[in-house]
Amino acid sequence: MDYMKDIREISDEQAVILWQASRLSLSGKYEKAPEILSVKGSVIGTLGNFSASIGKAKSKKTFNVSAIVAAALKNGTVLRYAAELPEAKRKVLYVDTEQSPHHCLNVMERIMRMAGLPDDRDNENLEFLALRKYTPEQRIRIVEQAIYHTQNLGLVIIDGIRDMVYDINSPGESTRIISKLMQWTDDRQIHIHTILHQNKGDENARGHIGTELNNKAETVLLVEKDKSNGDISKVSAMHIRAMDFEPFAFRINDRALPELIEDYQTEAKAPGRPQGERFDACKDISEQQHRIALEAAFSLQDEYGYKELSKALKESYALVGVPLSDNKLVKLITVLKNKRMIVQENGRKYRYEPDFHY
Repeated sequence: MDYMKDIREISDEQAVILWQASRLSLSGKYEKAPEILSVKGSVIGTLGNFSASIGKAKSKKTFNVSAIVAAALKNGTVLRYAAELPEAKRKVLYVDTEQSPHHCLNVMERIMRMAGLPDDRDNENLEFLALRKYTPEQRIRIVEQAIYHTQNLGLVIIDGIRDMVYDINSPGESTRIISKLMQWTDDRQIHIHTILHQNKGDENARGHIGTELNNKAETVLLVEKDKSNGDISKVSAMHIRAMDFEPFAFRINDRALPELIEDYQTEAKAPGRPQGERFDACKDISEQQHRIALEAAFSLQDEYGYKELSKALKESYALVGVPLSDNKLVKLITVLKNKRMIVQENGRKYRYEPDFHY
């Protein structure tokens, strides 16, 4: 099947017009993207961009996103999410690709209760679509029509971006749906937040579509169970373009609503690394060591294949006092990719991204 069949080629004349329209000028004035979602002052969502939540099964990703929607509906704060949507952008579109209409209704009611709004009647600022029964192609078309024909739209939730493609490991399909997200957000000046599962064995978002999300999203939130208490879910920023925020946590209360855990403390790390503790390339290596090692490695050449990259990193990190076994090297490369310190787009070679936020 040709998944790219609906992408139309443009003529030379159209390309010239788009080329001229895309040129920037130092004398021009370009508006900063309006900030509509934040956590304790750290911006996680702006109009014209998209973000994502990832987490393993049962980590309560949908509960977390329900809090984001509730904050948007009340244009206030829910859990740690603060929303400030412009008056002409108050409408929220929630798209669910996985659950039955009955379960989707439960999510709607939960959102309304969290926002302090009536849960027994429709709200003009929330439209909810249950798309479980449709094909990926049909879902894309339905969502596109809804986005372009919904007045005052500001925020779109796609709960199950995986179901917008047939094969999550297809580079073509992944590029196509991420391009759609960028097109929709730019054309309509909205913010889209998507949800995707993590791999079972590591922190990476699942499939090639996960790689594309990591590379292109404004923010990627990680929702995970607390290691010492499975009833608690912790939210942190895996990738964020703005200033990072302190992780926060919630539990589900007796009204089946997520409830903030005040003064939540992440596990403190003792000085040094105790014997037997797992290597953590983020905590055990400083930002300065990372930067020096990466600049040294990529001063030799601009791009590397995986094997070449491994060899170059092993040598450059040794120069800053970080010896790496093969196992540690694999974990290091995973962290560098997740933090967007190195990027790999569309299956090409790895390159260094010096403007990273550690």
